[in-house]
Amino acid sequence: MITLTDTASKKVKELIDAEGIEGLALRRHGALLVFEGVTGLAEVVDSGVRVDAEVSAELLSTIFFPNTPLHDGAVIVRRSRLLAASCVLPLTDRDLADTQMGTRHRAAIGVTEQSDALVIVVSEETGRISASRNGRIARVDGSRLRSLLSDYYSTLQ
Repeated sequence: MITLTDTASKKVKELIDAEGIEGLALRRHGALLVFEGVTGLAEVVDSGVRVDAEVSAELLSTIFFPNTPLHDGAVIVRRSRLLAASCVLPLTDRDLADTQMGTRHRAAIGVTEQSDALVIVVSEETGRISASRNGRIARVDGSRLRSLLSDYYSTLQ
């Protein structure tokens, strides 16, 4: 069993709780978060606005607040740094069976078809949270989200 360092554990809790991803979902603030894997995403980072800041719930909440300049597009996270916002992701060409999944979901699948990234999507329309990896996407609850992010941060140790 892999255990997280205290710092990684706090980061996961912060990113999920009330001001983080779950807070975005409750407020129905659409969001697209790409957690970079081993495959680099330099081209995607270059498509957005450089931020290079410590990733935090407050920063995510500010970026994805509706109608702010950076709220459209994805944020790219490398380790504990938010590299860029308003990034353009490739869209999958596949048909999505779930009609409640839109462009953010297509982008999440698209980037994971081309990389080993983990992508978290918050639907603006439904407030549901989904996760994409390896070209597949599924809705997740808080427990599964915590597990996915814990796995991501445990590989960085």
